[in-house]
Amino acid sequence: MVLIGYLIMTEIPLYGVGGRGAEDPFSAMRVIFASERGTLMELGIGPIVTAGLILQVLAGSQMIKVDFTNPQDRSLFTTASKVLSIAMYLFQIGAYMMAGAFGATITPQTGFVIVLQLVSAGIVLILLDELLQKGWGLGSGISLFIVAGVAQRILWDSIAPMGPMSDKKYLGAIIAFAQSVGSSSTIWDVVHRAEGLPDMIGLLTTLVVFAVIIYIDGLRVEVPVSHARFKGFRGKFPIKLLYVSNIPVIFTAALFGNIYFISQLIWSRYNQSGTNFWLNLLGIFKAEGQRYEPTSGLAYYVVSPRNLENVMNDPARAMVYAGLMMTICVFFSMTWIEVGGMDARTVSKQLVDSGMQIEGFRRSYAPIQQVLSRYIPTVTILGGLVVGAIASFADFLGAFGSGMGILLSIGIIQQYYQILAQERISELYPAVRSLLGK
Repeated sequence: MVLIGYLIMTEIPLYGVGGRGAEDPFSAMRVIFASERGTLMELGIGPIVTAGLILQVLAGSQMIKVDFTNPQDRSLFTTASKVLSIAMYLFQIGAYMMAGAFGATITPQTGFVIVLQLVSAGIVLILLDELLQKGWGLGSGISLFIVAGVAQRILWDSIAPMGPMSDKKYLGAIIAFAQSVGSSSTIWDVVHRAEGLPDMIGLLTTLVVFAVIIYIDGLRVEVPVSHARFKGFRGKFPIKLLYVSNIPVIFTAALFGNIYFISQLIWSRYNQSGTNFWLNLLGIFKAEGQRYEPTSGLAYYVVSPRNLENVMNDPARAMVYAGLMMTICVFFSMTWIEVGGMDARTVSKQLVDSGMQIEGFRRSYAPIQQVLSRYIPTVTILGGLVVGAIASFADFLGAFGSGMGILLSIGIIQQYYQILAQERISELYPAVRSLLGK
């Protein structure tokens, strides 16, 4: 029901705004932020993710003191996240208006109605997300909306019967492939299309990325544990290579998206002539179809080249983008294990408090923390590097839904599987409920 509600909002047009076919300055962010041009989901989950990013960085840097084991602190943190999300909706709406994304001739009355529509839609999204997280559903609404957006993009790029495009073929990669068979002179022309249109290379890359991530997610170190009271209960505590899952990718996407958004806003308002040296460092843009593409500056290096032609034309950009992606993913991975209570000290305390112990070691915090410290910091750094590399190179090969989108979707689907598995284990072994946080 939550997903249906979100999909309905992606089809309701905004009053006072031009149609979806209008030039879209922020199309590069829409897959990741589950937004839809010209609808109530114009901003999507972007402000919510940005608010979460800001608070997590503040908590991780100790600029705000939060004890996540204290229910009152957790409640205050959650409330602050909601308030900041609404503030970010207001900020981004104002920035969109300044950038002319809603049109250059909006009256104050129309502007007020647009603000009212988008803020109301944002509050509905926050409530839908909370509805699931409070136990009425599985997972979180934010995750569900991301998966829905990426799934729609993959399906559309694969079989969209729209066209003909610039190469006289339909948009969908599978349909275009069928049109190319027998009419193209080389295999390269059959599997590849110019101008970044969906092709078989992108489709195969998407399938390969799915398989690689599923395989990598299975790589883990299993620490044998047993229950101190129930001697017959033994198990393994898994420390996966992708220990922090898709969290670094979400925050990196939010950071890159906001850099793009702010630099495009500043350029459109104050530097379209490109004469200000300092503003040029942020980014210079040009219109490409229905989107603005950065041509230089910081914004140029935080937007993926997206296809092989762009990578070969400017390999330095691809290398810088991949380097930034991996570095920032590692940073957010290391920050999240502290903020999210996944560090060795916190996990050892959770194990001991739930009655578990590592076989062969005293049932005490210090030895268990020492054992976990051999693995957790290492897999945190390696996991950040791996997800950053996969997201980058998937984009370079034109994967459908973007490399970040695929990573997020697979991670979210696996989280749903784990939630269902944990529910089942909790039913079979009630003593494990405290370990699983039930």
